[in-house]
Amino acid sequence: MKSFAIKVLVNGVALWVAAHVVKGIHLAANTTSTSSQLVTIFWVAIIFGVLNALIKPVMTILSLPVIILTLGLFALIVNAAMLELTSWAAGQFKLGFHVDQFFWDAVFGAIIITVVSMILNLVLPDGD
Repeated sequence: MKSFAIKVLVNGVALWVAAHVVKGIHLAANTTSTSSQLVTIFWVAIIFGVLNALIKPVMTILSLPVIILTLGLFALIVNAAMLELTSWAAGQFKLGFHVDQFFWDAVFGAIIITVVSMILNLVLPDGD
């Protein structure tokens, strides 16, 4: 349970940083209160984590030849696709998260989320 909470926290911080750095990623932009922004970030982080756990492995296996051919760079496209899918799913739940364009907003957002997640996973304990 502690590991899940840490992963949701890492996802939330990474999504928040990406939304502040990339102009095409909007996270709780239309809400005014801090508590509603935190609730939106929490739910989007959970959606992002669930989609990464369920769909990303399938997408990675299906695109494995292209990932090998591009020496791993296509993994960024898979991560950007997961960010776009999160944007779509958040829209279905009427959450304030939206990615404007796949290129370059989702790609830059995926790079930022990857870097922030790597740094936070090094600093925070995993629980294992």
